[in-house]
Amino acid sequence: MSDQPSDQPSEASRRPGASPESDDARPSASAATHGSGPGPAGEGTPAGTGGEDAPADPGTAKPAVAASAEGVSASVPPQGTVPVAGGSEDAASGAAPPRSTGPYIPKVPAYLHAPATTDVWQGPGRHPSPGPMSQLMPEPPQPIRAATLWSVLATGLLSALLLGDGVGLNLLIVAVPAALAAYFAARTAGRRLRPWTAVWAVGGLALLAIPALRDAGWPVFLAVVSALALGSLALHGSRSWPGVLLGSLGLVPAVASGVRWGWRGVRDRADDSRGRVRTAVRSTVVAVVLLLVFGALFASADAAFADLLGELTPDITIGDSPWRVFLFVLGLAGALAAAYSAAAPVRWDRTTFRPGKARNRVEWALPLILLDLLFAAFITLQLVVLLGGYDKVAEKTGLLPAEYARQGFWQLLWATVLTLIVIALALRWAPRGGPRDRTLVRSVLGVLCALTLVVVASALRRMDLYVDAFGLTRLRISVAAVELWLGVVLLLIIAAGVFGARLLPRAVAVSAAVGVLAFGLLSPDGLIAEQNVERYGNHKSIDIQYLKGLSADAVPALDTLPEPLRSCALEFFRRDFAGPGASWYATSWGEARARDILEKHPVKDGGIQCAGAGRDADERDGYDEEYSYDPY
Repeated sequence: MSDQPSDQPSEASRRPGASPESDDARPSASAATHGSGPGPAGEGTPAGTGGEDAPADPGTAKPAVAASAEGVSASVPPQGTVPVAGGSEDAASGAAPPRSTGPYIPKVPAYLHAPATTDVWQGPGRHPSPGPMSQLMPEPPQPIRAATLWSVLATGLLSALLLGDGVGLNLLIVAVPAALAAYFAARTAGRRLRPWTAVWAVGGLALLAIPALRDAGWPVFLAVVSALALGSLALHGSRSWPGVLLGSLGLVPAVASGVRWGWRGVRDRADDSRGRVRTAVRSTVVAVVLLLVFGALFASADAAFADLLGELTPDITIGDSPWRVFLFVLGLAGALAAAYSAAAPVRWDRTTFRPGKARNRVEWALPLILLDLLFAAFITLQLVVLLGGYDKVAEKTGLLPAEYARQGFWQLLWATVLTLIVIALALRWAPRGGPRDRTLVRSVLGVLCALTLVVVASALRRMDLYVDAFGLTRLRISVAAVELWLGVVLLLIIAAGVFGARLLPRAVAVSAAVGVLAFGLLSPDGLIAEQNVERYGNHKSIDIQYLKGLSADAVPALDTLPEPLRSCALEFFRRDFAGPGASWYATSWGEARARDILEKHPVKDGGIQCAGAGRDADERDGYDEEYSYDPY
């Protein structure tokens, strides 16, 4: 090692061919790296560095320029010095950089700077908390697959071709490719078929069979809405109360996202496979031309084949083209919404509601116990009425049995609904201190549910008396069905109190779907006609004017009436069936059966005899002209 001062260039540094690894260059490199004078390596190392930059062996020392380029610790001078321009040249030449008095301000790299906030209203150190919807929304789905796109396209085409003529079996046909699109999207996302998903899916498809069986519009509407709700539950997999209530409407917000998702998939595939798209278009055009040419030839050659082809082929005219286009877009958007929900379902189960403040036992139980006593007193009177008969009631009140029944049914129906609301609120503020509190809650609410079941039975009995006096109508059978379903809900609540409430939300949803399915399968219009015809057979009055407004499901029962009442009741149906019927896929079984009945037994022209038919009142049963022509 040279003994010359450090501010003089070494002999080796003046040699143009000197290697930086030579012995003459090593002391200068060490001095430049640590900012110290001559001496053994590590003597000038600042306290706290640990000497990590000083090589243990002088033979392994690196040049100052290379060492300063490897990290921050190799380029930061010791405290009290400030590097100046040209320091690297002095270090390479073996001279110590010039020193300057004053504080040393280190240069912080750009990647160590704290990121600037984008919100000018947000204070330092504060970050926006995620919104409530961020916990529900899933990750964006994977790109849409070809199988899903083809299923979506099939749904749109079938909607445009089949749904324009009415509803019937075509709804079930259109739902099949939409369900396949959701299945392919779910399989791409890695979702498995769970038991409850299968229950919702099978239930939804079963509800879509109601339009194929019944001609009445109101049970068909209930069945279609319930089928959409069950399909949404199958896609989202909800199990809690918020999940079941919100998940049944989950397809609505997924429409816009599904359309964007499908458009991106079509655009990407069109960019990547223009040749295949052209091939598919050419093949489709050739197939359509061949089917049209040979189909026309065969239809002109055989009349039976022409009739068969006419029944199977949808009747499409230019006048209804806008309506067909709308149905195509509707089917396309619905299938994309179902597929998107299957690929990225909204986690409605993560929606939480803060429970109410728990009350103490006396404050919570006292109002409910008094309500139980009130229910018990009312039910005791009802039992006396049921056992002693309505004659005693008529003596005290002066009301006919039918009027007494009509007066109390609606009040008992509202009492049942309000009781369910009271139970929900009581559970929200119920005491939650321990096993004793749980026993108290189950006992008080269990007694209330049991007493309410007796109220439900009393309401149904009143409706039975009212129907026997005035006949069955759509409103009466509907509210009776709702009252019966409320009784089923009360039974489910009692079972939840005994076995646990984990399955209660889904059980209530299943009971509602089963109720709608049973309501459609029983044919409410057919039941109305049968009950009124049976009353007439028991020498009671019949309202022909009301029965004329029923659907074709009532024709089999009305066909059993004697003449001229039969022809008067079926007169409107003869006019409706005078023209050609709809296609096979848009005709319900109820309408087809009614057409066959009227073809076998034509309706006679009653003329003026129908003007006063069915208007004789039966005063013994409390029949009144005002109620006879009740539109409900």
